[in-house]
Amino acid sequence: MDLRSYFSNIRPIMHTRHDNDLGTVLSIATRQVISAPQTMRIIGAIETLTEWGVRRLPIVDPGTHRLKGILTARDVVDFLGGGEKFNLINIKHDGNFLAAINESVSKIMKPDVRTLPPHANLSEAIQIILQDRIGGIPIVDEEGVLTGIVTERDVLKLLCRAYSTLKVSDVMTSSLLVQEPDCPLSMVTKVMTSHQFRRLPIVKNDVVFGIITATDIVRYIGSGKVFESLVTGHVAEVMAKPVRDLVNGNLYTIEPDQTITEAARRMLEKGVGALPVIENSRLAGLVTEFDLVRALSTEQQSG
Repeated sequence: MDLRSYFSNIRPIMHTRHDNDLGTVLSIATRQVISAPQTMRIIGAIETLTEWGVRRLPIVDPGTHRLKGILTARDVVDFLGGGEKFNLINIKHDGNFLAAINESVSKIMKPDVRTLPPHANLSEAIQIILQDRIGGIPIVDEEGVLTGIVTERDVLKLLCRAYSTLKVSDVMTSSLLVQEPDCPLSMVTKVMTSHQFRRLPIVKNDVVFGIITATDIVRYIGSGKVFESLVTGHVAEVMAKPVRDLVNGNLYTIEPDQTITEAARRMLEKGVGALPVIENSRLAGLVTEFDLVRALSTEQQSG
């Protein structure tokens, strides 16, 4: 499928930063936002997420650019077998994956989106990220027109400019759900959706094989790799893939006694949302962007 055929419907929104943006959420937000119309097919939306390397795609009215919803990588995981959106494949199309991905993206997007106005301050953005546990917030003007998006990563870039003495071991999650490399994708998507995880460590014999993320799963579909060995077009065939085939080969780690500032800077440098914490060659925990935003913002507010 030629992604370029969709570009006439995709409306990049470009704005120039003004001095009066300083101190507002717009001062750190992404202003060149890739969006898509509600009529775009699901496969087109997934290809767009992959092509642009983003984890969320605002859905807008193509004429007015008013925000109508959002599609995230986790929605795609839900659609593929994890949650209620799987009914579109399993019930409406009786398991026919190829028919389901040609439905419009409006069938699996979230219509109710948490937003911020352009004049909102950074504290409001951090509060929503921490309370709602969401990784990105669209910014809309008084008419509902999309003007930007602020993400966990944007906030983390700002917060990690100050040095923290907190250790990774102070904020990491040490009680982890893990899967083995031969686990089928169907099982992984169910676990990720039921626990609202964006990623899962893949471990065998106490050795970390890698991290499977919602973005890896989106890339499997959006890159066209899923179609290379597809014979029947049934979703069971798609989801039987062992997760080892989807895991990114680059594994970046951190040690528990390193500071959270070092962890944040390593995540930003490598463009990842989490780091396995390794102690004595074994997995001791996982630290995520969310963990660091929560710890750094709490520390800076109290300090």
